[in-house]
Amino acid sequence: MTTKREMLLGAHVSIAGGVETAPERGMSVGCTAMQIFTKTSNQWKAKPLEKKSVDAWFEKLKGSKISAVASHDSYLINLASPDSALRDKSLKAFIEEIKRASVLRIPLLVFHPGSHVGSGEEAGLKAVASCMNEAIKKTPECEEVILTIETTAGQGTNLGYKFEHLEYLIGKTKNKKRVGICVDTCHIFAAGYDLRDEKEYKKTFKKLDKAVGLENVKFFHLNDSKREFESKVDRHEHIGKGFLGAEPFRFLMNDKRFIDVPMVLETPKGKDMKEDVENLKALKRLIKK
Repeated sequence: MTTKREMLLGAHVSIAGGVETAPERGMSVGCTAMQIFTKTSNQWKAKPLEKKSVDAWFEKLKGSKISAVASHDSYLINLASPDSALRDKSLKAFIEEIKRASVLRIPLLVFHPGSHVGSGEEAGLKAVASCMNEAIKKTPECEEVILTIETTAGQGTNLGYKFEHLEYLIGKTKNKKRVGICVDTCHIFAAGYDLRDEKEYKKTFKKLDKAVGLENVKFFHLNDSKREFESKVDRHEHIGKGFLGAEPFRFLMNDKRFIDVPMVLETPKGKDMKEDVENLKALKRLIKK
């Protein structure tokens, strides 16, 4: 019997050739959930989504078994920047990301809180919260798009590696319906939240629940870690092949609290995506029948 959890597993999928290519690419490796960029991730500008491409996206998605999709914003965006020009440019790009997700009817926009670049965590978080509220205010027509804050590893001056950071950002967001959390297993492990045994796993999610409420967890990135616990280094590894090991993923695959939450891989892979096939198989083997 197929479980609901299996229906919500997948990977980050390339949009090479257009967004409409992603559903078939995802289906080819067994995705029933996926994450995409809606534009090139390392460029500020992108040409508008063409009607032909959007129509094809809906047609391909409708004909697939993919029932959950998230978009990830550009890596260039830094809503925490102390440089007002860069922050304004980031906000403008962020708003465009929201609008693109809305056009494609993608309900989750996953984003990194950003880096304070020396201005300090308090100043950085205030800047992010301000940008989030402004973005929501300027996109009332995109009310279905949830700004989904991704947990980070704490590398450099990055924000989002403490659950308290997430708590602050949700608390400062005026429209609570437009905000959520994406938990990256590699990132929280690198940040100092252990998951390797059942006791630590429960303790970590109890802390997250206290900070933001588990009902606000809208998405998961399932990644093992190439670096050790509390390293503050963001390096993804294949499932069960890194310092996390298989057990944390066994706990997640069978945690009834997250049975409706989509989970995708962001693990290394080649063009044929065979690594995604193997990692998805590894995850499914952990599900209790």
